[in-house]
Amino acid sequence: MAKIIIPTPLRKFTANTATFETSGSNIKEAIQELTGAYNGLTRHLLDNDFNIRSFIKIYLGEDDINSLQKEDTTIANDSVISIVPIIAGGC
Repeated sequence: MAKIIIPTPLRKFTANTATFETSGSNIKEAIQELTGAYNGLTRHLLDNDFNIRSFIKIYLGEDDINSLQKEDTTIANDSVISIVPIIAGGC
């Protein structure tokens, strides 16, 4: 099964779980499976149309999915998926 790495700021919505194993065949299915298991993540990862929010970056290995096939990017059983929320700040 592919593994999703959950970033520290979102772990409060996963009972402090750092990783999630998914049987999804692409990024969209994997994220749907994750948010189905941890409903509290839905509003942080998905917009009202259930698409990945624009300020969330998702990587398959070291590749940004936006440079691949976006949400339709195929994942393998040994894939590692990282979720990176963009955090703004400063003056």
